[in-house]
Amino acid sequence: MADWPDADELKQVLDITSDDWDVTLYRVLDAAIAKVKADRGWDPDTDVPDDNMAQAALRMAELMALRPEAAADTIKDPTYDRLMTGRRRVFGVG
Repeated sequence: MADWPDADELKQVLDITSDDWDVTLYRVLDAAIAKVKADRGWDPDTDVPDDNMAQAALRMAELMALRPEAAADTIKDPTYDRLMTGRRRVFGVG
């Protein structure tokens, strides 16, 4: 099983070399992880992230940081959708 991504991973994805943005990056990561958990239907007593969920959180963090309008409608992001395929326990009704 994988661990959730950290700020250093997100810095690499976003090509950030400064530590000035660490607080913001942690907020973005926390929000991205919460989004993946919500999309998954997370049970904190039994669930642990796998590689796809960790990568989905990193992708979501990237979208939130660079293109927040895309993060608002992740169903249109094929990368996030592929990473979450087969991992959802809850499904939106709409």
